[in-house]
Amino acid sequence: MVKKGRIAAFFLIVIALGVLISQTVMDVTREIKLGLDLQGGFEILYEVSPIDEGAEVTEATLTATVSSLNQRINVLGVSEPNIQIEGDDRIRVQLAGVEDQETARELLATEANLTIRDVNDEVLLDGGDLAENGASASFHPDTNMPIVTLTLKDANQFGEITREISQRPMGENLLVIWLDFEEGVDSYAEEAMKASPKYISAASVNQPLFTRDVMIENRSGDFTVEQTRFIADILNAGSLPAKLDVLSSNSVSASLGEQAMERTVYAGFIGVALIFLYMLLYYRFMGMIATITLTVYIYLVLLIFNWMNAVLTLPGIAALILGVGMAVDANIITYERIKEEIRSGKSIMSSFKAGSRRSLSTILDANITTILAASVLYIYGTSSVQGFAVMLIVSILMSFVTAVFGSRLLLGLWVNSRTLNKKYRLFGVKESEISEL
Repeated sequence: MVKKGRIAAFFLIVIALGVLISQTVMDVTREIKLGLDLQGGFEILYEVSPIDEGAEVTEATLTATVSSLNQRINVLGVSEPNIQIEGDDRIRVQLAGVEDQETARELLATEANLTIRDVNDEVLLDGGDLAENGASASFHPDTNMPIVTLTLKDANQFGEITREISQRPMGENLLVIWLDFEEGVDSYAEEAMKASPKYISAASVNQPLFTRDVMIENRSGDFTVEQTRFIADILNAGSLPAKLDVLSSNSVSASLGEQAMERTVYAGFIGVALIFLYMLLYYRFMGMIATITLTVYIYLVLLIFNWMNAVLTLPGIAALILGVGMAVDANIITYERIKEEIRSGKSIMSSFKAGSRRSLSTILDANITTILAASVLYIYGTSSVQGFAVMLIVSILMSFVTAVFGSRLLLGLWVNSRTLNKKYRLFGVKESEISEL
């Protein structure tokens, strides 16, 4: 006797899943963060070395450097930067969606060690004497030229320094402002002879200045608004606790990233469509069940990936498509076992139960070994390889849920309803292939 309630349950489940996916899939895909290879941006691998000779790069140094880089990236307004420590002395920075890459590179690499010195290169004040967020881009009240305004912590300290400097002879009564002064390499005496000196400004001091506010003008008076903003931002972000040397760099334009995204998604649609077509033609009714569960599988992978706040890259999309193949493989193993049981002369219900049971260990072995390989890739791989590994692990777990439990649930509703009894062709088996009926 046909149990229509099970068939009704099947259609209710499929309709509910269809409504859920159709109503939420666009929001899920829009919220997924894209890597730089899909939306443009750049990646830099830095080698970290200590500022002081003889010092060592420690875990604390790397952590502090990452923190400083994060502060600088906040200035750029980049959402979801990816900064990772690799090995004992390397940091990889990935910034997706950055349009002005040159400014970003300069902002990241500049050490931003502010010092105010005399003409003998003796340090009078440094960045530690600035108030928090004490640098700002402004305009000179008299000339209306772009300047940088510094707010110091202690007005009396600056007053005593300017008192002493103002008593020096003309030409020596200067406050020289440097950014990234190199000890033993730079000097005011040499730079003052150049048309474009390395120091920012050298202001004459004729009287004590008991104030917290210091105005910085370019020596030639040609600061641009962009330059003053850059200096203010880099000073507020703070200096780096270590030196950064570029080992490798890779950039992708926004147009190339968008083009790669379109082509990859298009190729993915074609690949998935071919898989669905193959399953429908070869496995008939079971192939239809597989297409439903694979659709749910893709949705769940994207949903979990979004919940993880992970970044989708080209390798990640490749892992997603590979996961579809893994999910299909699990379905194929189960369906072939069921077909073998049908050919041996068992009933549809007995074949379904025996085939599902016999295929489980094979599917588990295949998934576990792949997860182990993906775990090794994640532990020892670089950022793009890690993205591939994460997507692959999520894909395998979701394929197991949908291909094993989902597919068996939906197919089991039909088998247990007895509607498919003796309808061997719906399972891709000809009656002539069955050993005994």
